[in-house]
Amino acid sequence: MKAIILCAGKGTRLRPLTFSNAKHLIPVANKPVLIYGIEAIVDAGVREIGIIVGETGEAIREAVGDGSAWGARVTYIEQREPRGLAHAVSVARDFLGDEPFIMYLGDNLLKEGLREFAETFRRNRPHALILLYEVPNPEQFGIAVLHDGKIAHVMEKPSPAPTNLAIVGAYIFDRNVFDSIARIRPSRRNELEITDAIQDLIERGLTVEPHIVRGWWKDTGKPEDILEANRFILEDIRPGLLGKVDAESQIEGKVIVGQGAEVINSIIRGPAIIGEGSVIVNSFVGPFTSIGRNVRLEGSEIEHSVVMEECVIQHVEGRIDSSLIGRNVVITRNARRPRVFRFVLGDNSVSELT
Repeated sequence: MKAIILCAGKGTRLRPLTFSNAKHLIPVANKPVLIYGIEAIVDAGVREIGIIVGETGEAIREAVGDGSAWGARVTYIEQREPRGLAHAVSVARDFLGDEPFIMYLGDNLLKEGLREFAETFRRNRPHALILLYEVPNPEQFGIAVLHDGKIAHVMEKPSPAPTNLAIVGAYIFDRNVFDSIARIRPSRRNELEITDAIQDLIERGLTVEPHIVRGWWKDTGKPEDILEANRFILEDIRPGLLGKVDAESQIEGKVIVGQGAEVINSIIRGPAIIGEGSVIVNSFVGPFTSIGRNVRLEGSEIEHSVVMEECVIQHVEGRIDSSLIGRNVVITRNARRPRVFRFVLGDNSVSELT
């Protein structure tokens, strides 16, 4: 079995962060989202991975390399135009050959991983195994209808939806899916939809089975999704104090203080992560916060947030909450009079002052 990870999307819902960074490399609990997917695929016993890349391919290549860090071998496959998930599968045809394969969306996170998913496919040998998740808003997803333990019908964003079983970020197909992709036509948004290919498999009498997610699943396509995924993952961290914590500081709950980090006269209330080389001085870091590498936080309070590497946050009045702060950001308070606000903000930025 092989695997492909789809990483060609532009991440428009995460701008301005994605103007300078691939959405698949945005960190959750100080690890890029894409890396969780690679780890899950390797844990499922798959070592041959193709990563489908687009205009952010160079950044992804730099972050992942040849895959040897995870005991895998990574091949990069270019999708020049974003023409849909089924099209992404078709451009990987030469890499995949006739082997069954996992198809994984690179901005998704699954608590339970992919091991049981892959083992179910190896045991049952259907023509396709589709991951499903119960959602409160099925009209916003591709939806599956089940009959006698099989998937009897799939449809894209129906209204009203006949079930609440959404088709989410992982699939396993055998080589029959390539024939189905060749038979379908572009949708109204001019894309080759993977739901149409799945429906073609069903109509040809091939076996398409469901696998319902038991833990949590997150599509990290929006800022609020990243913050929620960060919370989910931090809930399960193992605490570890590898840096320095002075006698005046308090560490409460599950907290990781990375190598070379310093906590000075501050309170860290977990679950939280302080990245390598970061310095926290006279500050409060509240639950569900990830502080990246080489960040300086001084005289400030923050909780339920993600702060990426190399940021400086100093003497901010009030508490920073539910925030996603990109790399190399500087947030400071100027004590000079008259008191003013001064900003340099990229396209699609959001700032809220109270």
